This record gives sequence, structure tokens and C-alpha cells, in this order.
Amino acid sequence: PGTGKTLLAEAVSEALGLPLLRWHVKSTTRAQDGLYVYDAVQRLHDSRFNDHDVRDINRYLKLGPLGEAFAAPSRVVLLIDEVDKADLEFPNDLLHELDRMRFRIIETDREVVAKERPVVIITSNNEKDLPDAFLRRCVFHFIEFPDQDLMKRIVDVHHPGLDQALAAQALQTFYGLRNLQRLRKRPSTSELIDWIAV
Repeated sequence: PGTGKTLLAEAVSEALGLPLLRWHVKSTTRAQDGLYVYDAVQRLHDSRFNDHDVRDINRYLKLGPLGEAFAAPSRVVLLIDEVDKADLEFPNDLLHELDRMRFRIIETDREVVAKERPVVIITSNNEKDLPDAFLRRCVFHFIEFPDQDLMKRIVDVHHPGLDQALAAQALQTFYGLRNLQRLRKRPSTSELIDWIAV
């Protein structure tokens, strides 16, 4: 069990009967990382001791989540989670490959072409604006913030056996903080889960 966004992707995957691939985006993530990564440093390291055959460059190439989705033998669901955490140009850098459903591995000149278009679910926390060219290609589904009943069920999944009085007090405090108007950032579900763990 995860956040509402990940649960949505899991539900889509289950409903369609398709495998789910996940790409959790960080502030340092580059679009290229989703396609493939070439480990030139490891290849150089292996060549120093002459105990590995470094002529096969494919040993040093690893497909990223988007690359795996394209290379999959059948259709998959790909979750690109929290796209707004990355650099502002990140979403635009994905557009070409997502439109064409193919990319080229420069080091081997091999082209990876999707046999079937994956179902791509992209989540955002609305922390920063996404480019218009990217947004034009998306269908939006806004997930409402959980009410107290749903939040209690989420807490129960993450903290089974939690004392009910403590859970009720934590939820009351949590929603009290969320209702304060002067907060710059209201606490999120994951923060409530972490607070209870502490």
C-alpha cells in the first residue's frame, strides 16, 4: 500500500491485468535515465585488470523503466511518479520518446521500439508548473485529499494494531493542522504516517 497516486496505478494495472513498472522521479533524475544507462566507469574499471571481456558493450547497458516498458514483449502499465520533482525541462525531454514510442541506444545504434503502447500514468504533487506542451498530451485525474474515514483506513494499513485512542488523537491533530490558514505547506498523508511511526 502506498499513496493515493500509487494505489491508482496499482488499481489500473490490476484492472487491465497488466504488469506495473515504476519510475520514482527525484530532483536529480534525467529523462535519459528512464531510457537507459551506460556504465562507462564500470567498463573502464573492468578493462584495467583485463579479467573481463569489455568488448561487449551490452554488458554495461541497463534499460531504465521507460526503456523496459518499450522493450516489454506485451503491454505494461508504467508509473512515472512525481514528475514535478525533477528539473523543469524533464517532462519536455520525455515528449519525443513518448510520442514516437521508440528510442535509439547511441552506444550500439540499436533502436528499441515498443511492440505495444504502454499505459503511462504520470503523477504530480503540483509543486511546480509543468510545461504546456507536456500538459497538452495528458488526461487529468485529480485525487481529492482523503477524508478522516479513509485516512483512518490508510493509517491502519501502515500501522496495524495501533492503539485506537492514539490514532484518533493523531488524526484530530493532523486535520487541525491542515485547517490552519497561515500554513505555507499543509502536512501530507506520508507525513502523518511518519509522525505516527516516530
